[in-house]
Amino acid sequence: MSADVDVTEVDFAVIGSGPGGQKAAICAAKAGKKVVLVEREHRSGGACVHHGTIPSKTLRETALALRSLERRTGGVLKASLGAGLEVSSLMTRLNDVVREHQTYIEEQLRRNEIVVWHGHARFVTDTVLEVVAPNGDRRRLRTKHTVLASGSRPRTPPGVEIDHEHVLDSDSVLSMTYLPRTLVILGAGVIASEYASIFAALGVRVTMVDPGARPMSFLDSELTDAFLASFVATGSRFTPKRKVLSARYDGVAGCEVRLDDGETLFADKVLCALGRIANVDRLGLDAIGVKTTARGFVEADADLRTSVPSISAVGDVIGPPSLASSAMEQGRRAARHALGLHTDKSAIAMIPFCAYTIPEIASVGLSSAEAIEKNGSAIIGRAPYSEIARAHVSASGDGLIKLVASPDGRRLLGVQVVGEGASELVHVGQMAMIGNCDVDVLIEATFNFPTLAEGYRIAALDVVRQRPT
Repeated sequence: MSADVDVTEVDFAVIGSGPGGQKAAICAAKAGKKVVLVEREHRSGGACVHHGTIPSKTLRETALALRSLERRTGGVLKASLGAGLEVSSLMTRLNDVVREHQTYIEEQLRRNEIVVWHGHARFVTDTVLEVVAPNGDRRRLRTKHTVLASGSRPRTPPGVEIDHEHVLDSDSVLSMTYLPRTLVILGAGVIASEYASIFAALGVRVTMVDPGARPMSFLDSELTDAFLASFVATGSRFTPKRKVLSARYDGVAGCEVRLDDGETLFADKVLCALGRIANVDRLGLDAIGVKTTARGFVEADADLRTSVPSISAVGDVIGPPSLASSAMEQGRRAARHALGLHTDKSAIAMIPFCAYTIPEIASVGLSSAEAIEKNGSAIIGRAPYSEIARAHVSASGDGLIKLVASPDGRRLLGVQVVGEGASELVHVGQMAMIGNCDVDVLIEATFNFPTLAEGYRIAALDVVRQRPT
């Protein structure tokens, strides 16, 4: 090792300050360990705070508020939406939201005495990291354990000419100056579906293109059917079972997207949301023997250990589900396992999923198809929002709470929700499942009136009605 490079001894090193990295660092620090967190950007928080979750959800809240203005006043007040509206005017709160969240993160790291180094990290050995600061200065960390939480970046497939002005990716889409009249979105996963529904709600005519038969095909079909019906009702379009051959700005009027069936789509802008790739290419993983998958994600076991015992990996760098919530849980679990602390694995299956589409989609546990495959049959209880008073009050009658119960209708196996408040409502079912509660507890509980949560009683009664005699 070079004698002119300072070496700092620590117990724990964490690469990346996104949700997974934050929680791993904090967990280790609370256990009394000396921790250094390395972040290559000059701001903490990762893509979640600066490009993804926080900015997109801020725009979503604006879109919802504007759309709800007209709907909830019965048309008395109308929102001015559509092409030509300045995106900056829709994002007036963004800088404040990001700044507040970033301040919270940095204060939390400071409070836990976590040292943050800004720069690019590379493995010299499995226990030594070299960090190059933005000004070129080099220093090294010798650590007992490293948590790799370096995140991901948008994938650009062949033929798609990203220029970040006309053909954008999910990191640059919010840099648009004005809302386009028309937008083609390549992909139909979570990110694509979220942006598709947000821009459609803002009055943009959106066309989604995907090789699959439906958006977010890993979800219960009732949920995606409801999402698609709402999306199409805005005047937008989903084009299934099509592959994109090329997408580019024509240099004059707009963008053109060529599909494999010979059709060419024309739009003001194109958003490419065809997956993400792990940020691993400059970390020196090959040299120390950290294995990656065929798709470039880091291999990690149930305890988040990589092929190198002193290195764990969490979050987007290990691939799906690629959620902030799952990354946080993985960060905590990786740190606890590395420290020899007890980890309760029973709650892993209870991490809820949420897509912040319009309408929201959330689920936890088994889908109806999974329950039937596992147990031979299942009882499904449904509560359409049209039967819930709060949905009428808030003018949000399109939605569904769906309970998946065991064949005898007693044990709750899964919950799926689509509609306003889905990301919050799913936690009622999650807590019931973690507590191994009988479905009847949702009937016996007293819910505030009027609330959307009352739908749980309606759905539970539907399960009871179908119980075998």
